[in-house]
Amino acid sequence: MADIPEKFLKPYSPSETEGRIYKLWEESGLFNPDKLGERHKEPFTIIMPPPNANGSLHAGHAVFVTIEDLIIRFKRMQGHKTLWLPGADHAGFETQVVYEKKLEKEGRSRFGMDPEELRKEIMDFTLHNKQFMEGQLRELGSSCDWSREKFTLDSDIIKTVYGTFQKLYNDGLVYRGKRTVNWCPKHQTSLSELETESTEEQTPFYYLKYGPFTIGTVRPETKFADKYVVVHPNDRRYAKYKHGDKLTVEWINGPIEATIIKDEAVEKDFGTGAMTITPAHSQIDFEIAKRHGLDVEPIIDLRGKLLPLAEEFAGQKITEARAKIVEKLTAKGLLVKTDENYKHTIKRCYKCLGAIEPQVRDQWFIKMPPLAKPVIEKIEKDEIVFYPEQYQKIMLHWLRSIEDWNVSRQIVWGIPIPAWYHEKKCIPKPGREEDVGKCIETIVSLDQPECEFCNAKYEQDSDTFDTWFSSGQWPFATLGFPDSKDFKEFYPTQVMETAGEIIFFWVARMLMLGLYRTGKLPFSTVYLHGIVTAKDGQKMSKSKGNVISPLELSEKYGTDALRMALIIGNTPGTTTALYEEKINAYKKFANKLWNISRFIFEMTPHTGKDSELTKEDAEKWKIFTDLSKEITDDLENYRFYLAGEKLYHYLWHEFADKIIEESKDILKGENTLEKQSRVFLLNSVLSSSLKLLHPFMPFITEEIWQSSPWKNGSTPLMIETWPH
Repeated sequence: MADIPEKFLKPYSPSETEGRIYKLWEESGLFNPDKLGERHKEPFTIIMPPPNANGSLHAGHAVFVTIEDLIIRFKRMQGHKTLWLPGADHAGFETQVVYEKKLEKEGRSRFGMDPEELRKEIMDFTLHNKQFMEGQLRELGSSCDWSREKFTLDSDIIKTVYGTFQKLYNDGLVYRGKRTVNWCPKHQTSLSELETESTEEQTPFYYLKYGPFTIGTVRPETKFADKYVVVHPNDRRYAKYKHGDKLTVEWINGPIEATIIKDEAVEKDFGTGAMTITPAHSQIDFEIAKRHGLDVEPIIDLRGKLLPLAEEFAGQKITEARAKIVEKLTAKGLLVKTDENYKHTIKRCYKCLGAIEPQVRDQWFIKMPPLAKPVIEKIEKDEIVFYPEQYQKIMLHWLRSIEDWNVSRQIVWGIPIPAWYHEKKCIPKPGREEDVGKCIETIVSLDQPECEFCNAKYEQDSDTFDTWFSSGQWPFATLGFPDSKDFKEFYPTQVMETAGEIIFFWVARMLMLGLYRTGKLPFSTVYLHGIVTAKDGQKMSKSKGNVISPLELSEKYGTDALRMALIIGNTPGTTTALYEEKINAYKKFANKLWNISRFIFEMTPHTGKDSELTKEDAEKWKIFTDLSKEITDDLENYRFYLAGEKLYHYLWHEFADKIIEESKDILKGENTLEKQSRVFLLNSVLSSSLKLLHPFMPFITEEIWQSSPWKNGSTPLMIETWPH
């Protein structure tokens, strides 16, 4: 028997170990690829999906941290020059919504605040949360290079973002113009298609008499300004009417002059085949109006209230006014009938779930099809690997049907759009009165421009970029594109690991912007983990009371147990349940590993010499080395869940329950060749198992390694050579 470290005389304590071990790693400097030795040559890079710096980490964050740290630790031990670059996202709209809730509790509103003061308050709030969040990332064992940490509002990131927008503008891929946008009346900003949720809902469908026509609508409150009735050019029912014909019809607030418009956008077989249009509050109607040069007259303001055109209903919220308007239509004999069981799709804001109100606004748009086309070609050539593979088809389908991207947001928290507008009045320079009218109205520039022709000033656009525009440039922006040493060495990166639910929000945009700006895809592998659910498979939500805090569970059961619970059973792209019983099971596994190590250290004094294995032990060693190769293959092919499960079952049921149990009698006997063989086998399996298990359970494996006879000076386990 041998003397063993005192810590092995008591049960394993994560709380006494994890902080100390993380400090050991961080102080070693080996999270930084530049500090790794000669063995680490070929770069391997993961750019961390930057968590929103507006609150605590949730279960979804714990999943990506665990998986990415597992990959990085595996590749580091294999001899790669690994860079895992951490960061945080200012998360424009998301963070402003969080802060608005804080203001509401304080009896304040952002609409009564000076924009600069609001921006300063949110910055202080964000930086405080960012620091807190980084501490949580450390608690989860993140072996990322903190010396390279980035924030989406860092000046160099903003400079890169502006450079991309300038290039897009110069290449004719950016335009500003009036288009129908998804407007959230509560948050007072436009949203992209991806920031809305479409739900099928049942609402009354009203058939209304419009002169000689019967039209249908679910929104009678928008109809005050409807002075165009549209039919299909080939609809025989309306053949007697010519395009442009005018007629007087009795309408909500009295007679109006209506114009006949013939357009193929009308579905002949839907309803009566005739419809009035509200170009200011419908994308389809707006497109019809553009084609025919029709008026675009708003009836609903940005707060979701009716404008003076609605007369006695002006100032009322549309939801309150609808029933009253139907009453008036009924009293005037204009309501033909009502279908109470009509189902249709309603768009809602993904944050407040309030109904989206289409509004025509001047916004900045990016032409997406030209950016999507080269990415489609790369995917079709299999230059990007997706896990799970079905996401390749999903991505291609979305890219092939992509629409232009509205990147304007009417919020203060974000990166200001670098667009400048000439003052309305022109102030001629002395002696250059003839140049009046030559001034350029809109200029995209990093700095405030000066007018070449007059003394008027340019004022910057008050809008900010959609957060996904800046984070869509994250892989190359964080590495110092275009001239830095890091960009040249670590770009393109190898893996983008993130949630499947943001494949279009983020992954697609990184592919498009990365290829557009650098000429290279930002990564060659996309690994998409699924959603973490409660034990019953339901999505975690505060309203359901089933939210699990990963940090609280790691404090209770240990980070290693939490990590194993997040990996085993977690196949890419599917949901995975997280609950205390599961985590507790892996805490017991950690204790089992601790006890295995204590037994071997105590019962097998290691001489540092190899021994010849008996035939029986050689067979056992071959089983283990075969397993080691399987695990390596699983990790190389992103089957983390299988690798973790195999290690768990081998160490518990094969190594502990069988090999160690049968070794007890052998080790008590004389120092025979059989005993020497078994000592060597036990030490070899344990040392290699700690290496194999390290990416999954880094804290306990490092703690055991630091007390082991195989420790190589001050070298931590995290840079030991991966078993071959």
